[in-house]
Amino acid sequence: MSNEDARPGEHAMPDGGTSPASPASPTTSTAAQVAAPATAATSRPPRIPPRWFIRTAWVVHRGIYRATRGRKGLWPATAARWGAMRLTTTGRRSGLERSVIVAYLEDGPNLVTLAMNGWAEPDPAWWLNLRADPDAAVVLPTGRREVRARAASGAERTRLWAAWQTHGDDVEALAARRHRETAVVVLEPR
Repeated sequence: MSNEDARPGEHAMPDGGTSPASPASPTTSTAAQVAAPATAATSRPPRIPPRWFIRTAWVVHRGIYRATRGRKGLWPATAARWGAMRLTTTGRRSGLERSVIVAYLEDGPNLVTLAMNGWAEPDPAWWLNLRADPDAAVVLPTGRREVRARAASGAERTRLWAAWQTHGDDVEALAARRHRETAVVVLEPR
């Protein structure tokens, strides 16, 4: 794309996209750039790292957890940030224990996570395992807890989805990249 092909107020970028015009551009004023909200036509979906990078990050995270014998790698959820917990399920085919580290929020005595698989299309294996056998265990920074999983629905799902949106990630735009609805998983104490 050349600068001639860009819309007024934008400049062509090397990757074929466009960027807003510089503040010195005669086509738009600085005040107009600051005041103009992003619209669906001008905003881009959040960038997701390549799959190999996401999978490598998962391996490194689990490695840190194992190497430190659980002293690092988990953190508590706060009002401003989601936490990290270790979830152990029973494999639906093997019957063996399977552990993953996932993000969570607290909702009273319940823990809430999203079945998102790094925003890839298929459901994560841990969610498929929980649908087959909802009994699981979690390790939090404060200790171990036995839980039973279920998918939130209706008004509860809407409320919990909104809670995830307040924690910094653009959950709605990331979920829109998937063709299926992202399950909101509630882990209730047993």
